This record gives sequence, C-alpha cells and structure tokens, in this order.
Amino acid sequence: MRILISEHRDGEIIARIAHAIGYHTVRGSTKKGGERALLALARALENGEEVAVTPDGPRGPARKSQPGALVAAARAGAAILPIVVHVPRAWRMKSWDRFVVPKPFARVVVAYGDPLLIAGGSARAAAAEAPRLDAAMRAAEEVAAG
Repeated sequence: MRILISEHRDGEIIARIAHAIGYHTVRGSTKKGGERALLALARALENGEEVAVTPDGPRGPARKSQPGALVAAARAGAAILPIVVHVPRAWRMKSWDRFVVPKPFARVVVAYGDPLLIAGGSARAAAAEAPRLDAAMRAAEEVAAG
C-alpha cells in the first residue's frame, strides 16, 4: 500500500514510521509537491496498488475533501473506499484537525462506507465530487459512533 504523506517536517516522522512497518510512501500535498504526488498516486492505482489518503489535506479545513484523491481515482478508474476511525476515549490535540491519540485500553471502532466511483473526464469534474465523498465519510462516522 502507498500512503500519501506531506513533505512537511512533521510528515518525515510519519514517513519513517510508515516505512518501518512496511508501507510505501508518496510525498506531497496541496501546498508542496502536489502535482508530482498526484501523478504518483494515479500511477500506483493504475498498476493495481492500494493507496491511502487523508482527504482533508495537510491544513484543512478538517473534514472537507481536497481534490487530489478524487482526481487520482478518476484518472485511474479506481473506487474510493471511505474509512473512518472513532475513538470515544482519546486525547484530542489542539491542532486544526483535532488529531486523536487513543487512551490506554480505549475501544477503537473502524467503519467503512460504500465504495465511490468518481466521474472521469476533467480534474474539475472529479474535484466536484468532493461533497459526495464528504457525505460518505460523515455517514461512516455515524456508523462508527453507533
């Protein structure tokens, strides 16, 4: 699996951990290296690889999908599988995304939404699918929160 990770300094820590546990990375974000990362994601998808992306980008706004994952999926003809994690007992950081760190022995619930096929064509058409992905993510969050 390939994971999209920001080229920012914080991303380097995450990339090292990802490599240590066997993941491959694609580095880039909406702010830096985005076009190169988008092409690498699309190429990986076209080759049948799995790709993981946090759709709200490195700076948010939180829970609002950025177009990169949508464009890569549309270009490769791949479906997007919405996946969310719900952790009721956790520390939440004071960052823009309210990063979650589960407390010891906390229950972690993972929920999957229905796969989404993204309309091909232009990057603009694919990016216009962001509200549909956001809605699918919210629906999966509701399931996870049970």
